[in-house]
Amino acid sequence: MPTALITGASAGLGAEFARQLARRRADLVLVARSEESLSALAGELRGEWGVAVEVLPADLSEEAGVELVAARLRDRDDPIDLLVNNAGFGLPLQFADNDIEDEVRHLRVHVEASMRLMHAALQTMRGRGGRIINVASVAGFISRSTYSACKAWLIDFSRWANIAYGPDGVSVTALCPGFTHTSFHERMGLAVGEEGVSTFLWLDARDVVREGLRDAARGKAVSIPSVRYKAVVAATKVLPRSLTAAVARRGRV
Repeated sequence: MPTALITGASAGLGAEFARQLARRRADLVLVARSEESLSALAGELRGEWGVAVEVLPADLSEEAGVELVAARLRDRDDPIDLLVNNAGFGLPLQFADNDIEDEVRHLRVHVEASMRLMHAALQTMRGRGGRIINVASVAGFISRSTYSACKAWLIDFSRWANIAYGPDGVSVTALCPGFTHTSFHERMGLAVGEEGVSTFLWLDARDVVREGLRDAARGKAVSIPSVRYKAVVAATKVLPRSLTAAVARRGRV
């Protein structure tokens, strides 16, 4: 059976990835900070789908946590077939108003941890085959503080890696959802509706994950769930950056 390692697996898109992959009979390695939440999800998936689920608590803002997960990805005796780099969080204020240590932790989780885990995964995937999904965001196509900058890096790096490692049997896909019903916004103290955007723009996590897995299986470098967000991304290519940045200030994607 294939084995998938998912970071940020205790809630939101990470938990949805775990459920959909378990339904496809994939064995799982679940990574997040909360061992209690991971164990609860692991018990649910083992009971419902009969898959093997390994729980790996780790804080990806800390070097020791990243290395713990990287070591699991480098294990050639029990290799990982799919890495889902999903761990992440948003910051509630503008850059100059946030604590700089929070900004550094934000950068470490979104960029450094994702890069290091990709590097580790490639050690066992090259030649054998594998898939990497980096959960980015439509925000990566729009100028908006450090969150957008982190996601833009992830999108661009995924595009390059998909070309570079395709001949080795490895596909790399940046999944770029827009506003999605998860606990992401709640953790910043925001409720749905407080983002200043239409309910039309909100996506269902199940649809986002389903489309992301489908595009990864097709070897696509960038996956943008839903026609509405494909149109948004297309518009960012022709509209002035000053305009898209002003619109982006209304909410967090």
